[in-house]
Amino acid sequence: MSEKKKFTIEYEIKSSPRILFSFLSEPNGLSQWFADEVNIRDHVYTFTWDDESQKAKLCSVKENRSVRFKWLDDDAQYYFEMEILQDELTNDVALAVTDFATEDAIAERKLIWDNSIDYLISVLGA
Repeated sequence: MSEKKKFTIEYEIKSSPRILFSFLSEPNGLSQWFADEVNIRDHVYTFTWDDESQKAKLCSVKENRSVRFKWLDDDAQYYFEMEILQDELTNDVALAVTDFATEDAIAERKLIWDNSIDYLISVLGA
């Protein structure tokens, strides 16, 4: 398997960190934009798209700040993280997404995130 590379993309989101966080961490919020269905049991989230499921462990959570998931079928060093950033002066809110992909799949993975976050923004009405 090819070595995966870390990449981070940032999106401006007009939402309060508290509201945005519920869409990043709660099954109900995630199922509105990230996957068709989301279930949780013992800190393991089951994400379902088109009747195919993938499981991810919630590795870290910082209330109203960030969540980090690790796919159970991936190597231990790889994860994906969604972090809420708020500018102290302007109070502008951004969402930073950190993920890993092989060099030839980074562009496609970024496009998937772009589409998902666009959908999240429409769900938020932001």
